[in-house]
Formats: sequence, structure tokens, C-alpha cells
Amino acid sequence: MATTTHHHETATAEFLELAPSARRRFTMFIIAGVILLGVGLFLAFTGIGSGHHEAAAGAHHAGAGAGASAEHHGSPTWLKRLIVSLWHSNVFFTGIAAVGTVFVAINYVAYAGWSVIVKRIAEAFSAWLLPGAVIMLLTFGAGLINHDIFHWTMPGITDPKSENYDALIAGKSGFLNLPFYVIRMVVYLFIWWFFSERLRKLSLEEDQLGGTGFWDKSINVSALFLVFYAVTSSMAAWDWVMSIDTHWFSTMFGWYVFASWWVSGIAAITLCAIYLKQAGYLRFLNANHLHDLGKLMFGFSIFWTYVWFSQFMLIWYANLPEEAVYFNQRLGGFDGKYTWLFFFNLIINFVFPFLVLMTRDAKRQMIMLKLVTIGILIGHWFDFYLMIMPGTMKADSGFMIEIGVALIFLGAWLTLMTRRLSQASLIPVNHPFVEESMHHTT
Repeated sequence: MATTTHHHETATAEFLELAPSARRRFTMFIIAGVILLGVGLFLAFTGIGSGHHEAAAGAHHAGAGAGASAEHHGSPTWLKRLIVSLWHSNVFFTGIAAVGTVFVAINYVAYAGWSVIVKRIAEAFSAWLLPGAVIMLLTFGAGLINHDIFHWTMPGITDPKSENYDALIAGKSGFLNLPFYVIRMVVYLFIWWFFSERLRKLSLEEDQLGGTGFWDKSINVSALFLVFYAVTSSMAAWDWVMSIDTHWFSTMFGWYVFASWWVSGIAAITLCAIYLKQAGYLRFLNANHLHDLGKLMFGFSIFWTYVWFSQFMLIWYANLPEEAVYFNQRLGGFDGKYTWLFFFNLIINFVFPFLVLMTRDAKRQMIMLKLVTIGILIGHWFDFYLMIMPGTMKADSGFMIEIGVALIFLGAWLTLMTRRLSQASLIPVNHPFVEESMHHTT
């Protein structure tokens, strides 16, 4: 893709008109997901293709201690897989939705000009935050009925007189208790939604009225949001993912989950920008913008790997049972069910983007970036799968129900995102740095 300069042109509004073929594609994602989900639920309900995993489950119980007592009191496998899959995909897509706002905010406080061309794409991601919040609360409520997601919600788990008593979980009950947990969840999601809407409103008012006042306000709002997000994103990682494995904890886990969300969000922004460019929009988007987005993906794929390795290496080196159980389950537990995925996770999320994006030219070619962005998004969905499934489904996880749910979420997420994207100009024509972004070179 050749670099083109437009020194004689000024920014003009571009409005997305979503082609019927794109709408059909989104609908097809949903239909394919429903079909896959239906087949997966039928197979799980009838037990076709399922094996017996008592030996693997027993190996887990030996490591998980009192957690074993609840294994036979949960929902039927098909229903539990559905609930856990809803939680898994919603955590993934809601995290990416929030990262869109984080991307906008970081570029505001950094006084960055290059990213203005793709700013509206990142803004549109937040269209999922409100539906995602509702789904998260409903799924958490459904998971409470038979305690399918979080073992610490079991009745009597903190009562020394109960057969379900777990001294370790009881010690964490000041933080892990239902009222405080739900309040935290609502607060995280409200903060992300509120600041996303505030920045979006300022951006649209800037389009209408111009001037630098809205830009100044956006910097202040962004700075405040980033402080809140730094705290809430880590706490959300503890609550939504790490507390599934209640006996285990890692002080690096908040960074790990953020790294996964962040690189997925950058990949999603890049992929959307490429599709818009190929559809005839974003005429000022050039190879230099793609180069910068490629560098972010390249760099933060390495950062994700750095956090992954640091967490793994320290736990492996110390070899403490209460820490090592997490990786034992994923490396060899449940008859090695997750072992291949453990290594696949490293290959698709580090080796693949690292090798493909190593050269300067690769970061400037849309076909290479397309391959990498799709690989990263699929890879980090599997990353969250590996974080969530061993602690919830043990040896009873699968892929048909989970991928079906993910496709439904993908179609719905794209529908809401593109609807918001079409409601304003793709080019923020009155942004103070729009001219700099139009003529961006690297």
C-alpha cells in the first residue's frame, strides 16, 4: 500500500453506509453460532461423544482441596457449559469494548495526532459496554443457581460448621462475598460506560461546534478515566477470572488479563480500519498509520508474552503446590486435555505475530496485518478459554458450544459497533490534530 500525501486537501466528513452484504455477514455469524450452539447443546445433553473423566477429576480434587465437595451439585454439563461460555465470551468482548475507550484516552493524554484517523473506530467499540454489562449480570445470576462459575459462592463455604467449609476461602470472604462482588462489578462497568459516553459526547460536539475547548475537556476526562481504569481493570481481572480458581492467586494476573484485552483491542481497531479502507472509506488512512498500528500489535504481543513468562517462570521455579496447581491443571491435568492448548496459546499469540510482523514492510501491508489481527483475536479468545475452562468445566469442556456462543457474540458485537460507527463522521473533521493525522508519515 503506497504512502500518499494530501497537502492540498482538507479533512472532509465521511459517513459509513453499511452495505447489505456486511449486514448479512453479521447475521450469518449469529445464525452459524446458533446452529453450532444448538448442535453442541444436543450432543452434550445426550452425552454423545463424551467420555468419563473420573481419574482426571480426581487428580484435580487432590490439588484443589475442599473444592472437590461441590463437584456433584452443579448444573447438568450442557447447561453449565452454556453458562460458562456466556461468561467467557462476554468477558472477552466487554474487555475489548473498554479497550477502545482506553486507546482514545491514551492518545488524548499523549497529545498524539497520528491516531485521529482511526479514533472513531475505537470510540464505536463502547457500543457493547451496556449490553455487555447486562449480559454479565444475568450470567453471573444464572451461575449462582448451581454455583457453576465461582466455587466461592457455595452456601456454607465460610461456615466452620458446614460440610462445604473451606478455611482458605473463608479467609478471603471479606473481599469475596456476594454483595461486595456485585457492587464492584456494577461499579467497574458503570465507570467504563460513563467515561466512554462522556468522551464520545465531547467528540461529537467537537464535530458540530469546532474549537479546542472540547479537546481540552477530553484530555482531562481521559486522564481521570485512565486512573480509574488502571485500578478497575486489574480488579475486574481478579473478580471475573482469577476468583474462579479461588485457591490460587497471582500478583501479575491483572497485568496479564489487561495485556490480553489490550492487544486484542489494537488488533480489532486495525482490522476494522483495513476493512473500511478496502470498502472505500478512510481515504487518508495510509501505510504509515498501519505501520504504527502494526508496531503496537508487535510490541504488545511481546509484552503479553513477557507477563505470561514472568508469571509462569516464577511459579515453576518456586514449585509451591498452592501456586503450581494452576499450571499443573493446564499442562498435564485432566489427562492432558489442555496441554495442546497451552502450547498453541504461546504459538498463536507470540510466535505467529512476532515472526510475521518482524519486518517493516509486513507492518505496512494490509494482507499481512489482516492475517495477524485475525490470529491475535482468535488466539486471545483461546487465551481466556484457557484461563476460565479448567477451573469451571474441569475435564468436561469442549468447543462446539463455546465457539457457537462466540460467533453469536461476534455478530451482535459487530452489529452494534457498526451502527454506532455510522452515526457520526468517520473523520473527526474538527479535531485539532486531524491535519497532522492526514499527513502522517513514519
